[in-house]
Amino acid sequence: MDESPILLWFRRDLRLSDHPALHAAAETGRPIVPVFLSDQVVAGQGAAPRFRLGLSVEAHGKALREIGSQLILRRGNALDCLKGLVAETGAGAVWWTRLYDPEARARDEPVKAALKADGIEARSFPGHVLFEPWKVETGTGGFYRVYTPFWKAVRVRDPGAPLPAPGRMAAPEAWPASDDLTDWRLDADMHRGRDVVAAHVTVGEGAARDRLGTFLAEKVQDYRDTRDLPGVDGTSRLSENLTYGEMSTRTCWHAAARAMEEGKAGAEKFLQEIVWRDFAYHLVHHTPELTSGNWRPEWDAFPWDRDATRPEVVAWQRGRTGMEFVDAAMREMYVTGTMHNRGRMIVASYLTKHLMTHWKIGLDWFAEHLIDWDPAANAMGWQWSAGSGPDATPYFRVFNPETQLEKFDRDGAYRHAWIAEGRSRPSATALSYFDAIPKRWRLSATDPYPAPIVGAAEGRQRALDAYRARDF
Repeated sequence: MDESPILLWFRRDLRLSDHPALHAAAETGRPIVPVFLSDQVVAGQGAAPRFRLGLSVEAHGKALREIGSQLILRRGNALDCLKGLVAETGAGAVWWTRLYDPEARARDEPVKAALKADGIEARSFPGHVLFEPWKVETGTGGFYRVYTPFWKAVRVRDPGAPLPAPGRMAAPEAWPASDDLTDWRLDADMHRGRDVVAAHVTVGEGAARDRLGTFLAEKVQDYRDTRDLPGVDGTSRLSENLTYGEMSTRTCWHAAARAMEEGKAGAEKFLQEIVWRDFAYHLVHHTPELTSGNWRPEWDAFPWDRDATRPEVVAWQRGRTGMEFVDAAMREMYVTGTMHNRGRMIVASYLTKHLMTHWKIGLDWFAEHLIDWDPAANAMGWQWSAGSGPDATPYFRVFNPETQLEKFDRDGAYRHAWIAEGRSRPSATALSYFDAIPKRWRLSATDPYPAPIVGAAEGRQRALDAYRARDF
């Protein structure tokens, strides 16, 4: 039997429980060398995702040490790093969890081919989504383009039971050298915003498990109603943990399914949101252009403005549009690294419709500033809001940020939490925004709050006129 070590390459799967590749490796009894690489894909991520990734890598390293293992860190081209580790350890296999976005596939497919050509077993495992994208098909054998039929197709499927974490892992005779995580400086581009955002993160597998338990025990009952209220703590906030694989979607699914069986009213809606994430990866796998170009090609000629330096776009970026819902949501992102889902829809609609700006500008801005940035969910969300993506609702839907605020923030809690200007006693979170943003913006809580750069009615009419002119 092969007794050579297995290199276990961790990426967006930084957990021990319900980890198919880790479970299979432990079952062999062979030595396991856990590895994390700061490679070309990591280097291409934005400031906030890289900062949060570093925290997850640190937590995962501690978890591995608790079961007698180590996380080996290397920086450089993925294939070069893996080949070097194979030579140093005598490993006969490199295993990893499958990813589906174009950047990951552009890295992983050549890595697998090159390792196999060298006689190394290169094997990828499921574990990032509930169901592999190619295993969910329409009645005619194609892929799903609309969410609701996709949900109906998978809601009755069994994703399988979560796998237990290994109690111990066999170690190699000698551990290869490892980089020091602090030398990678994954937090460097956060600058002074790092410490502000750091106060709001929830890192690691144990913390993710606790967060899920609290949500299902205290919040899921009312989730269907409270999930759209940005001033209420009514969501799971698990997107941060799912992004880095600190918890598997399968674990979330089974826990929520139990809550539904117990009669908790909002559990089914939570299950639908878990599947929404799967749907994003389903589409990215089958239509990888979703992350970089219009999913609906008829939008290629649409006259969106592509100038990210326009004063209106800069005002949007800085949370100074004069639209309180838009500005509150953008400021929440700078302070916490996340943004309420209703806020994401409003700021995306305002940028792409009221300001007639290309969705890719917004997508890239989110990719720089969200700690829960996800390549598939971010792309699908932006194109859904812009009208160029997979949405059964007509593209000409334009969210009114004023009426949306009155509907979903009637008591003004969200506004007060994130907007300081014009208030005699601004909240601590609203003031934190000025500590998080670059000094070069030269903004202060004592500044007057701006008038709308584009009014709700004016922006809606401009968008509708542009749609009519294109005659979609």
